[in-house]
Parts: sequence; C-alpha cells; structure tokens
Amino acid sequence: MENYEALMATLALMLGSSWASGINLYAVVAILGLGGSTGHIDLPSELSVLQDPLIIGAAAVMYVVHFFVDKIPGADTAWDTIHTFIRIPAGAMLAAGTVGDTTLALEIAAGLLGGGVAATTHATKSGARVMINTSPEPVSNWSASLTEDVLVLSGMWTALNHPEVFLVLFVIFIGFSVWVLPKLWRFIKLLLNKLAKFFGAKTLPVDANDALLSTQAHENKSLQTSKSLPKHTDSE
Repeated sequence: MENYEALMATLALMLGSSWASGINLYAVVAILGLGGSTGHIDLPSELSVLQDPLIIGAAAVMYVVHFFVDKIPGADTAWDTIHTFIRIPAGAMLAAGTVGDTTLALEIAAGLLGGGVAATTHATKSGARVMINTSPEPVSNWSASLTEDVLVLSGMWTALNHPEVFLVLFVIFIGFSVWVLPKLWRFIKLLLNKLAKFFGAKTLPVDANDALLSTQAHENKSLQTSKSLPKHTDSE
C-alpha cells in the first residue's frame, strides 16, 4: 500500500509539474520552491535546488512580470511564442527531477513524457489565447489569464494532496487537448491566411476539408451570381 501511494504521489508530481509548466512555469517553480523550503512539500533530492532563495526570488519576479504581460492582448501571444523554448524544456527537466536519483533510462523517459505534456498544455494555452485575442474587448483576455492562474494553483494543490483525483482530471484534460488542438490550429491557419492576403504574402496550404469548403463556397457564389443575372429572350 505504501509503495502504491508513493508511486501515485510521484506520478502526480511528475505530470502535475510538467502540465502546469506549459501554462505558467514561474508559478510552478515558486510553488515547489516555497513548499519545499517551508516543509509543506517533500521534494525529491534532484528538485531540492528549487528551495534556494535565489531561485524562489527569480521565479517570483518572473511570475509578477508574467502576470501583467499575460493580460495584454497581443503581448501575451508574443510572450507565449518566446516561452515555447522555455516552458517545454523546463517541463521536461522538472519531470525528470521528480523521479529522483534512479536509473538514467527512467529519468530520460520521465523527461520525454514531461516535455510532451508541457508541449501539449503550452500549445493548448497559446492557441486558445490567439483565438481570444481576435475579440475586440480585453475583458475576455483578462478572464482567460486569471483562469489560467487559478487552474495552475488548484491543479498543483490537487496533484500534491489528492494524486488519484489529479490523474483522473489529467486524463480528461489530455483528451480535451487532443480534440481541441486541431480546431485551434485550423482557426490560427485561417487567421494567418487572412493576414497574408491583406499584406499580399503567400498563404499557408489548406487541408482537404478546407479545400472542399472553399470549393463549395466558390460554386455556391457562382451559382448565386448566375441566378441574379437578367435573362434575355429571343425577341430581344
């Protein structure tokens, strides 16, 4: 029973830290660092470095910067783009660190899994924010950012205190991401094509579904145009 609980706790910490890193890395580092330094979280030996005051302070400062930048339409997308090269590797490193001083193969496997999870959450967050940024009002952007902050805090708390519950919710989230990511990518591609046409640049290739919809729309438009033209009789 103790081995089962330890396995669930380690798995939840590994997936929870990498999952949350794809949304708000600095909040994750600050939570783990503060929790470990105060004794509320029993961190693995390889993550004990997060308890260093310098790391906690740096994470806190960057969290404040993230808090404000992430609520500015447009700036949040640029911030997310830059953090593609930060959140994913950090998620992999945190996941590898949660398994502790074990075999190298296990650490590499954990790192690959953590990087994939961080990439999934990062892509879901970034794609959703691009879609939200098309709205002319900033309220939805602020609401989304605050929701993400609450989601990270509540998700990490659940992972640390109720591992089994978190793992169930994690599976649901991954299923949702698999369903929504293709739709977000299609929306982003259409948005980029509109911008490309506006600036006279080359558009992105469309998939079969987009091409079919475009062809049908063109045919319908041509049919409506032909019906609207005046008919000429022979007597005329």
